[in-house]
Amino acid sequence: MRLTPFITATALIALLAGAAVAQQAAVPLPAPVAKAASPLPATQALYDSYVATGKMPGIVGAFGTGDLPTVFVSAGKVATDADAAPAGPDSLWRVYSMTKPITAMAAMILIEDGKMKLDEPVSDFLPAFKTMRVQLNENTIDSRPATRPITIRNLLTHTAGLGYNIITKGPLLQVYNDKGINPAQVNAAMEVEARKTRPATLQDFANAVATVPLIADPGTKWSYSIGLDVMGAVIEKASGMRFDAFVQKRIFDPLKMTSSYWTVPKSEVGRLATNYVFLPGDKLFAFDPAATSVYLSAPSFPYGGAGLVMSARDYDRFLHMLQNYGELDGVRIMKPETAKLAMSNLLPAGVEFGDLPGGTGGTMGPKMGFGAGGSVILEDKADSMGAGTYGWGGAAGTAAWVNPVKKVRGTVMVNYFPGEKWPIRADTVKALHSDMQRYRAK
Repeated sequence: MRLTPFITATALIALLAGAAVAQQAAVPLPAPVAKAASPLPATQALYDSYVATGKMPGIVGAFGTGDLPTVFVSAGKVATDADAAPAGPDSLWRVYSMTKPITAMAAMILIEDGKMKLDEPVSDFLPAFKTMRVQLNENTIDSRPATRPITIRNLLTHTAGLGYNIITKGPLLQVYNDKGINPAQVNAAMEVEARKTRPATLQDFANAVATVPLIADPGTKWSYSIGLDVMGAVIEKASGMRFDAFVQKRIFDPLKMTSSYWTVPKSEVGRLATNYVFLPGDKLFAFDPAATSVYLSAPSFPYGGAGLVMSARDYDRFLHMLQNYGELDGVRIMKPETAKLAMSNLLPAGVEFGDLPGGTGGTMGPKMGFGAGGSVILEDKADSMGAGTYGWGGAAGTAAWVNPVKKVRGTVMVNYFPGEKWPIRADTVKALHSDMQRYRAK
């Protein structure tokens, strides 16, 4: 089988078999403008059909193998507006929890620098976490002393015992809401309300988190959490820099990720996607229109768990660096051993990854573990991306994965709630199979 400058059949299978993402609804849009033949024609046809049938205004995929050129597959526009820009490699999308792997890699860089250790107590950097308490049960906020400290590993792997306002229930959720522990921005109207209680700085946020009971003893249970938001505060202390400035200096700038923003400049609003929500009858409602997006104003502080707006091109560069175990275009971000550690199963002994609720952006599949900020596939299965695949997704439907063993990676960008609306993963697998068969026939 001859190689093309795009993707081999084997790489295609690994890349698209796991495009776990969800999609949007019934606003008929104009037929897509004729475009040049795609190297992935079935995938292109699939994405075109999503748009033509009103499931979403637009979609962009970025797929790569080795150091060959990234293949971008796009369809539709960044909004349903008649004058909206076409969706493309440099369109801007709210990636929500796909921020977590970036924050986690920033932490791994500091571990490599010797500024902190994987199993070091968080209280070495944030003293408020020195004496934590654990909720007696989910029906009360009564608590007992924790049996062990929260560590850096726990924050990276969602095993710290922290909650999340999209997951936590009962009286503990009320405490989170009362204290403003809601590190995300959704739209302008909701942001006005959120700022009435949300702490004004990242350090104040972390200190507020430390006053709330944990749901379990650290290191004993996997539960999706605000751990990567707290990690942002740790990164500030360990690095001596603002969290966002550290990420910019050590990740975005060296990787030439020029379309990754905590706050979208007003000059770039034309390429920012509108975020939609589905109403009854699968009608799309512009929940956060680009022109008035909450992301055009600075957040209370940079949210390490959900704060970034990025292009498919930029996220692909981040994944390409991970695929190469820490290096891209001759620039090394971290040592190979650091990257390998970050993408390995870092769960504490006896803890399993599971019970993943909807709305998180994550994906369940074959036997899985959890690395630094993302899931890790631990076994090869016919319907998976293969052992060694690391990645995560976002609440508004985005998804990303990289398998450095097979040297493949993929990013899918859409923006709507709920992210699980359409079976993009299953649809994309079928499209991939068709592309593979066409390639083999050549």
